[in-house]
Amino acid sequence: MVKHSRKYWLYHLLPFMQWWHMVDRSTTRADLIAGFTGALIVLPQGVAFATIAGMPPEYGLYAAMLPAIIAALFGSSWHLVSGPTTAISIAVFAAISPFADPGSPEFIRMVLTLTFLTGLFQLILGLARMGVLVNFISHTVVIGFTAGAALLIAASQIKNFFGIAIARGAPFHVVVEQTIAQFGNINLYVTFVGAITLAAGMLAKRFMPKMPYMIVAMVAGSIVAYLINLEVGADTTMIKTVGALTAQLPPFLIPDFSYVTIHKVLFPALVVTMLALTEAVSISRSIAVKSEQRIDGNQEFIGQGLSNLVGSFFSSYASCGSFNRSGVNYASGAQTPMATVYASVFLVLVLLLVAPLASYLPTAAMAGILFLVAWGLIDFHHIFAIIRTSRAETVTLFVTLIGTLVDLEKGIFFGILLSLALYLYRVSRPSIEPSVPAKEAGAYHFIDAHGHPECPQIRIVRINGSIFFGAVDFVRSGLLQIDENNPRQKTVMILASGINFVDVAGAEMLEQEARRRRKLGGGLYFYRCKESIYKFLRKADKLDDIGAGGFFPTMSNWIKPVYSTLDSEICRTCKVRIFSECHGKLPNGDPRSE
Repeated sequence: MVKHSRKYWLYHLLPFMQWWHMVDRSTTRADLIAGFTGALIVLPQGVAFATIAGMPPEYGLYAAMLPAIIAALFGSSWHLVSGPTTAISIAVFAAISPFADPGSPEFIRMVLTLTFLTGLFQLILGLARMGVLVNFISHTVVIGFTAGAALLIAASQIKNFFGIAIARGAPFHVVVEQTIAQFGNINLYVTFVGAITLAAGMLAKRFMPKMPYMIVAMVAGSIVAYLINLEVGADTTMIKTVGALTAQLPPFLIPDFSYVTIHKVLFPALVVTMLALTEAVSISRSIAVKSEQRIDGNQEFIGQGLSNLVGSFFSSYASCGSFNRSGVNYASGAQTPMATVYASVFLVLVLLLVAPLASYLPTAAMAGILFLVAWGLIDFHHIFAIIRTSRAETVTLFVTLIGTLVDLEKGIFFGILLSLALYLYRVSRPSIEPSVPAKEAGAYHFIDAHGHPECPQIRIVRINGSIFFGAVDFVRSGLLQIDENNPRQKTVMILASGINFVDVAGAEMLEQEARRRRKLGGGLYFYRCKESIYKFLRKADKLDDIGAGGFFPTMSNWIKPVYSTLDSEICRTCKVRIFSECHGKLPNGDPRSE
């Protein structure tokens, strides 16, 4: 037992020990191939995402180095690859740009502080076993937020794509207004480079799926821009380039831990934390469906937290699981998380070798690539499916999307709050459906009462849902409605198999209803009540008023004891007689005269 406990804690402290025995010559070969592919994929993405985040281009590559290794070693997924992502990048930019100029040393230090706090929050949540929190962020909210973030990404690159002057970080509506107002000032040379890049990326993605379409697009845009500048002249075309990357390892930087900075980035760090954890856990679970691997959400929290904590000291801005790179990693045949380690090592070598070539990369080409990224982020399939199937989910979707366009930091929280409010509204209104016994001989089940005669003295209702403090008034109103519709139905039988739980407020309401019905001359009964609910009512001392004999188990003859409590005079003239007891004696024992 002690040995098992030590092993358990060892696997949690050093989770890579669970798969380390798998590393051999064959897995190393497969992981090296997958790692090299991953390094090629992240090169253009890292530069693009850093541009979105307002960071120097090389910082996007830094975020894909050390943080990716730590997340791979201390997470639970064998295929999840961490690094910079579009949603996190735009969240970082939206959070810090109001306080400092993008790309400035102050901006970079504030971003590193946000990254540190994000990692700290993630680690705390993981150690506190709070992985369940991501379950409260609905799929609809994620889709709406991602679509909104995609539109913001596209809006941020319009000035680079068309060569017009729009203030950096301008709100979405301002970008739209300025684009329309400056339509006559579009630089056709710049736009042509962007369009060629966009077309090359689309064609490569369509006809050369095995090729990294971003690299193809970057090369095509760079060549076209070089030829145009050679023919017309850079002074005429005014085609700007990204500039050479810094060919060095991630420098050691200490985040700004001043009170002023922490106060500014504290709330944005919470937003990035929940967004990053949602992405990481969702991606790891989706890939685990294919790889048939068990994912520990809490361990993923810990791995992501450690990666951002350490990364914040090595020039890495907030990172999380990347769907694109994780999918490529799995599809490339990665066998262990060592593929991510190899990808980071290859990325260092690539950065040192190709950094000067970035001086030939036009910002218009980068804008074209980011348009492709933004388009790929919008999940049209699920958006249209939501619109077709659920009005409430559609409202949640567009509130999140529009809220993200207005204020990215708060947009996802608006969506989460609305989805939770709609959920609480639904569960606070459990269905109360009238039912009648099935007519088949010997049957113990019940069917919908609509279109079938009901007993004039007994109302049978099926309650599907939980009777908790939020649903008490609705259920009480439903039971009172029975009296208003038919005052003679003083006895109520609740088909309770669909009641999941009852809290203290619900138990109080059932107790009061049982007392009220007894005063009317009827009673409150339960059929197929869950054992857990019965025990709770007994523990809460509610059975004295409800009546311990008012609970009937499955396939029990409940009508016999209930029938004896009915009004014989009403039964004497009743023509419905839906129970077998109705055809024998009256409730008081007198024989029927007809």
